Amino acid sequence: MFQLDSQTMDLINKTCNGKKHIKLTVGFFKEGNTAIRVFGEHGETAAESHTYEIGSITKTFTASLLSNYIFENKMQLNDSIQKYIVGLNANNYYPTLRRIATHTAGYSLIYPFSQREYLNLTIDMILGKNQGVNPLRMDLDKMKMLIHKSRLSDTDYKWKYSNFGYSLLGYATGVVSGRGYWDTMNDFLSDELGLSHTYLGTNHNKNLFGFGTKNQKLGNWHWDKHNLIAPAGAISSTAEDLLAYAKLNMYEEKPYFMLCHQKHGRGPQNYEMGLAWWLRQENNNIMEHGGGTGCFSSYLAIDKGKKAASVVLANYRLGINSDKKIALSILEGLQK
Repeated sequence: MFQLDSQTMDLINKTCNGKKHIKLTVGFFKEGNTAIRVFGEHGETAAESHTYEIGSITKTFTASLLSNYIFENKMQLNDSIQKYIVGLNANNYYPTLRRIATHTAGYSLIYPFSQREYLNLTIDMILGKNQGVNPLRMDLDKMKMLIHKSRLSDTDYKWKYSNFGYSLLGYATGVVSGRGYWDTMNDFLSDELGLSHTYLGTNHNKNLFGFGTKNQKLGNWHWDKHNLIAPAGAISSTAEDLLAYAKLNMYEEKPYFMLCHQKHGRGPQNYEMGLAWWLRQENNNIMEHGGGTGCFSSYLAIDKGKKAASVVLANYRLGINSDKKIALSILEGLQK
């Protein structure tokens, strides 16, 4: 069975150093074999199953639900978001689902915040403040106000990461189902994808607590079905479920996953964009997505060609790209 190499272990040990309450779970899959390992401040611990906030990896699930509806001919990638949101000005241009799903719609990076709110949030994050409080809140009135405020053109904009955009996609799928995004996604996770330990929101009886930069216990972000930004980052899950999800993707056991994995737009740096997934330019079979909430970090990487996947989950907000570096170091080892 695959073993973590010294470079990966060095990354893990460096990441865990000084974090008294950390539970860093790494999971990997190759050639039908799955392994889960858990690390604390002083090294490896019992390989228990833990539930983490996975943040923006949620976007890949939202895109999967969208893709499922496209395959069922309930939605189309070139539909305007206007089709699903009542009350928008019919004379304005509104971006397509494809542009929103690839972060090329032109929506502001800071939405749903104002410039002042975004600046204050950035400063608080740098100082390690308010990590346990979910700042992402939006109702339908605010959603419509921000859509009206955005004067966009019919063009593919330069890639700009957008939580707001994914709230629109999630809202649209909830309109199509007639039941709202929250209930529709929870059923999709359990009934369609078969993920029994993955759900929207946080549950104090199941979720690990998050910890801050000074090792203080900060709990979990609160989410509910009335918060329309949930499609961008509200899912909780385990390493086991995320590897099961990775396998569904790499083998494309659900035909609509193929649509998620195709190139649909330009991405950042050395990436192109599937639906939510970041695709390596030199090899589109390698797909990635990371996530973070106030006190949690996550990264999922899949190589469809090599049939390998890695996941990293932590109940701390790790250093810049630490979760990504560990996940890609594991994947690189699996690819050999």
